[in-house]
Amino acid sequence: METLKTILRILILPPAAPLLLVFAGVLWRGRAPRLGLALIGTGAGALWLLSTLAVAMPLERLAERYPALDPARVQTTRAQAIVILGGGGQRSFAPEYGGPEADPYLLERLAYGAWLARRTSLPVLVTGYRIEAVAMRDTLARNFQIHARWVDDRAYDTFENARNSAGILRAAGVERILLVSSAAHLWRAAHEFSAAGLEVTAAPVHVWAPVDWTVFDFLPSSRALVRSNFALHELLGDPVRRFFAWSGLRRQRAAAPQPGASPH
Repeated sequence: METLKTILRILILPPAAPLLLVFAGVLWRGRAPRLGLALIGTGAGALWLLSTLAVAMPLERLAERYPALDPARVQTTRAQAIVILGGGGQRSFAPEYGGPEADPYLLERLAYGAWLARRTSLPVLVTGYRIEAVAMRDTLARNFQIHARWVDDRAYDTFENARNSAGILRAAGVERILLVSSAAHLWRAAHEFSAAGLEVTAAPVHVWAPVDWTVFDFLPSSRALVRSNFALHELLGDPVRRFFAWSGLRRQRAAAPQPGASPH
């Protein structure tokens, strides 16, 4: 099921989706030339646009629902713990460190989570999937001298992040959290954690801010394509979350702590 979910996600998001349109257009050119050319043009045009910051940044802003946490307010929250969500990639083995390391998007979450931990002296929980969670724990300790009190390494998606974390934190008497993730992801994540019974204060990173446009923002780049992919994933993922919540097909229930999620 996890493999199937990953394949479907890849196919419906860029760059795969526009490329599939181009491929379909090539196949149809012999039978229906106009349709074939339309599919090729649509796919190629969509890929170009989604690869520009001029499109990626507005998509990110559309997905964001929470403003940045006011630095002056950080120490006045009623939170009892900080939860840092996985996502954004990791290296299973980084030779320069002799162990796993977080990639840039995940590293940004960890850096902000570490900053919050220093400002508030709150304990930290990291939640991810297998080596991802290990990379989060090790990067926090090695790069920021912050030691995660709890590590959940069994969460494949945001639903499981929330379910597993709620079980771990409730066992420790924690009900109120600062939730750290990318700004575009936090709306969906906060709803999952709230549904699992936790009181959430959103602490987003990579928050949209005004920029001065340049000609380079209208030219394609791999960086912009990654950002479009992430934003579209969240824009499409929230209706899916609401459907599952409405239908009862996947309802949050806090899981009991498991051996793999014990304190570290």
